Amino acid sequence: MSLEGKRILLGVTGGIAAYKSPDLVRRLRDAGADVRVVMTASAQQFVAPLTFQAVSGHAVPEGLWDPAAAMGMAHIELARWADLILIAPATAEVMAKLAHGHADDLLTTLCLASEAPLALAPAMNRVMWTSPATQANRALLEQRGTRILGPGIGPLAEAESGPGRMLEPLEIVVALAESGALAGVNVLVTAGPTREPIDAVRYVSNRSSGRMGYAVAAAAAQAGAKVTLVSGPVELTVPAGVERVNVETAADMYRETLARAKDADIFIGAAAIADYAPANPAASKIKKKTPELEVALIRTQDVLAAVAALEKPPFTVGFAAETDDVEANARTKLETKRLDMIAANRVGPGLGFETENNALTVLWRDGKKDLGEAPKRVLATRLVEEIARRYRAKNGND
Repeated sequence: MSLEGKRILLGVTGGIAAYKSPDLVRRLRDAGADVRVVMTASAQQFVAPLTFQAVSGHAVPEGLWDPAAAMGMAHIELARWADLILIAPATAEVMAKLAHGHADDLLTTLCLASEAPLALAPAMNRVMWTSPATQANRALLEQRGTRILGPGIGPLAEAESGPGRMLEPLEIVVALAESGALAGVNVLVTAGPTREPIDAVRYVSNRSSGRMGYAVAAAAAQAGAKVTLVSGPVELTVPAGVERVNVETAADMYRETLARAKDADIFIGAAAIADYAPANPAASKIKKKTPELEVALIRTQDVLAAVAALEKPPFTVGFAAETDDVEANARTKLETKRLDMIAANRVGPGLGFETENNALTVLWRDGKKDLGEAPKRVLATRLVEEIARRYRAKNGND
């Protein structure tokens, strides 16, 4: 676990979790990082700037108009100095400011003036975290490439319990240390459903929203990978730093994926590709003339198996969405298609498809790991971390 040589600007905002931030500075420095701290006025009501000066070895600027800043660390210079800006704790207020481009204090000005990646460790009341406004701000920040670490679930300051607890300092350091786990790696991801035409206006499809695949693509990009996303028709924003290739049918998905698979180091097949397609789609709309309509279906090409069967296949990860015997069916798919890993989840009414949450179990030939139930973006991060570990182990880098 190393952050050797990393220049991290830690922003501390006004929440009770600020008491954890001095320990976070110490652990970041233990991992090899050089840390400088910027505090909001509210944060200084919880922890004194002198505490951070003692643990970081650097003076804490007083604000935008700090008279000492002109001596070598003006706000623009500090923004350029950072390799990473981390805000922990990140309150609902600072998330709102960052989402909407406000720059009314030193910390938000630095964020707006810097090209460094931004990571937030939210900490707030559970109702504030789950409010539509905060979730909309979270989604907007993530679309721009901001990494959201947590929050955790557990006891909160108001004698309540739920989501909103800041991750522990060591958890944050581990997450940051692993954020470059796929640096220099080419990752190819498929996502979303396919649409198989019956006639000019009708098609056969499925309930996939594409959210899991898009979350995986975003997590891989945040881990440093060069990511290409082959996507079926969905109404989702392309994750920051990801190249999207749009497709419609299973045949399109097969063609575009196989054209890129030979250049990929890792392939993650998260798309819900149709297993069958109408054999003879009509060129124009079929009129409603008979009480019954028969549509003959034929098997589509198996994208996942084709990638795994390449002469020099990438590290190949599949998904198994099952309604029954989830683990057994997933392991059968893992073995018959000769995959490196498979992520299994149960689907059905209210599960898997068209929902924000999911639950995954990852399997490989001699093991498995339960990733738990969580929002898809959180599960995607856990999954990519596990993929990176297994990929490095297979290639002798672990």
